[in-house]
This record gives sequence, structure tokens and C-alpha cells, in this order.
Amino acid sequence: MKKKFLLTIFLSVILFLIFIIILFSFDPKNQSQVCFKDSCFTVELAITTQEQTRGLMFREKLDSDKGMLFIFKDEGEYPFWMKNTLIPLDIIWINKNKEVVYISKNTQSCKEDFCPNINPEKNAKYVLEINGGISKEIGLNIGDKIEFEID
Repeated sequence: MKKKFLLTIFLSVILFLIFIIILFSFDPKNQSQVCFKDSCFTVELAITTQEQTRGLMFREKLDSDKGMLFIFKDEGEYPFWMKNTLIPLDIIWINKNKEVVYISKNTQSCKEDFCPNINPEKNAKYVLEINGGISKEIGLNIGDKIEFEID
């Protein structure tokens, strides 16, 4: 009985460590730079469904010059939510022409069991997440162009 208990604990610890490694693994090759006017951000690219699902969840901080760019295969409506997102974010929807179509400013974390979607009801191909309040600081507006290159 004691051996089964110890084996269960050991396997639980191993699975937890694997989860943490996957959750916080970051491939530096999977990044780009996004610029608006004179402000640039080094962004992690969220291309796969797994990367997009995880997003910036569980991050306790995000440097002011960092962010995450979600890249979707097709232009469409992409609602977001703030479940398990620990830091306030500016969420910026960008169309296929690389123009800002909507900004959810200083979007707060959701600590409830049910978290509402943020849906701008605008077509976008990209969504950028940066620290909450930065879009206001840099004077970002609907219609502004974004510059970036993706390999």
C-alpha cells in the first residue's frame, strides 16, 4: 500500500513538471517584432491552436516592450477572454491589411468560473496582446497600420 502511494506521488510530480515545462516553454525562433508608428514590441507568435489557447495565461508579468501576436489562417471574428490571465492587457484586433479594427483597452483578468468573451464583431486576421494601458500611452487608434514580417 505504501509503495503504491509513493509511486502515485512520484508520477504526479513528474506529470506536474512536464506540464510546467510545456506551459512555460518558449521557442525564441517563434517571435517577431511588431511596430506602430514609433513604438515596437517583441512578440511571441501564437500560430498553433495550442499556442493560441494558452496565450498569455498564467503570466505574472509582461515587459512593457513585449507582447503576443495571434496569427489566424483566415480573416474572421475572433473573440477573446481573460480566464487565467493574471495581468491587464490591451487586446488589439488587426485586419488582413494590417490595420487596427478594434482595441479592448486595459482588459482585466477574469477570476470567475464563467468569463465573458470580448468580441469586437470585426473581421481580423491578427490579434495583438500587450500590457494594459500601453495602447493609450502610444496613441494607438482604430485605422492605424501595424508593421511586421512573418517567416
